[in-house]
Amino acid sequence: MCEVLEISPKTYYKYRNVPDKDYEDYKLIRRIFNQSMKTYGYRRITDELRETYGIIYNAKKVLRIMNKYGIQPLYIKNQQRNGHKVRMERMIRPDLLQRNFNQRGWTTDVTYLDYAGKRSFLSTILDLQSKKIIGYQISNRNDIKLVMDTLHKALKKTKDPSGLVLHSDQGFQYISTEYHTVCESRGILISMSRKGTPLDNAVIESFHSLLKKETLCNNDIKSHEEYIKIVKSWLIFYNTRRR
Repeated sequence: MCEVLEISPKTYYKYRNVPDKDYEDYKLIRRIFNQSMKTYGYRRITDELRETYGIIYNAKKVLRIMNKYGIQPLYIKNQQRNGHKVRMERMIRPDLLQRNFNQRGWTTDVTYLDYAGKRSFLSTILDLQSKKIIGYQISNRNDIKLVMDTLHKALKKTKDPSGLVLHSDQGFQYISTEYHTVCESRGILISMSRKGTPLDNAVIESFHSLLKKETLCNNDIKSHEEYIKIVKSWLIFYNTRRR
């Protein structure tokens, strides 16, 4: 158990028989919550504690205990879940390329770079006509900033992106408000592959596969940091000299 929880046996035995200081408060909050037919949020439970039981608690404490024990009105959970789903569906765009990869446009994706037990993430944008990489960014985090930094680099190299198709999968970065706002403000047409259909994004998928094969297999790499340097050098080689 200690190994799974990543704690020392000393820490486990020290706290094993220590009662949860919030437990008694939790039982009262749970009782009020159940009596409200599971409809009260933390504000009304705070009022009920004060007016019915004469107990004055800070509303933030009540909220913390409710979050700790997973006490939340079901309708709020459903609103959050359904609202997120609706937002996601609203940001998804149709596949404008239809696997025609020889037209004016860009394709983009994020892949991982693993070596020596460490992981980095590579975001690239590839021009479909020239097959050149016009923007890339490497980060230790796979987040929206990684994708946006890549997009801004590509835009600096393009005089007029208006009407250009930018194709990706349905990753969380590509359905973000920030990504859509920047693309639409520059007249870029957002295109997305169908869910679970990597062939719709075959060009960038193949490029990342090639990159890993030619960097990992042809070098005696000593560390993750060295691997990242090799990847950067290979990207320059790919754009400037590779046939």
